[in-house]
Amino acid sequence: MPQIVILPHADHCPEGAVFEAKPGETILDAALRNGIEIEHACEKSCACTTCHVIVREGLDSMEPSDELEDDMLDKAWGLEPDSRLSCQAVVADEDLVVEIPKYTINQVSEGH
Repeated sequence: MPQIVILPHADHCPEGAVFEAKPGETILDAALRNGIEIEHACEKSCACTTCHVIVREGLDSMEPSDELEDDMLDKAWGLEPDSRLSCQAVVADEDLVVEIPKYTINQVSEGH
């Protein structure tokens, strides 16, 4: 199974994390299953950008984002060429290195 490396993030994962992901699951689902509480205000429906992540390694192994995801990403804080919505980014068969941006555009964290 591929591994996901989450780079250190002061709020969500201060020491970083490494865990296995199931091919076919989203980065968000794999992270949540492993105790990494990435925000997801729209309940994984691709209607917000709170689950925005930057895939630092392994992006080429994933299916490209679709038009809806791209439209939502245009609203994300700190958008980069390797940005994805973790609720839409499906793990393939290669390891990934993922960074959770410091900020989101969410005004209030709902504590999912």
